[in-house]
Amino acid sequence: QVQLVESGGGLVQAGGSLRLSCAASGGVLSTYAMGWFRQAPGKEREFVAALSLNGVVTHYGDSAEGRFTISRDNVKNMVYLQMNILKPEDSAVYYCAAALVGGYTTVVATPRGYDYWGQGTQVTVSS
Repeated sequence: QVQLVESGGGLVQAGGSLRLSCAASGGVLSTYAMGWFRQAPGKEREFVAALSLNGVVTHYGDSAEGRFTISRDNVKNMVYLQMNILKPEDSAVYYCAAALVGGYTTVVATPRGYDYWGQGTQVTVSS
């Protein structure tokens, strides 16, 4: 099994930027497609971004498109989410997730498609 630990969350002003990190252990990260999700109080878990095994193919949720960027470093076993032009509605607990997939270019956009999850990191954007 692989363990995922998120970090980098915190309080930021609207319009600011934040980079989240996800560190993996207990497995080879290059064998997983990766994703980021978020969940605000009273809301369903929302898809944010996904990245293929080879780090080339990306897919973003509507709320993240154009503002957020997902990337990975398979040597360091790390996944990142760069968040720019943050808005108050971006406030949520952000989770990274790993999915066992069968291809180097596969991306997964639904929670059910992921096998492992981190415990989350809180992001709060003030207006």
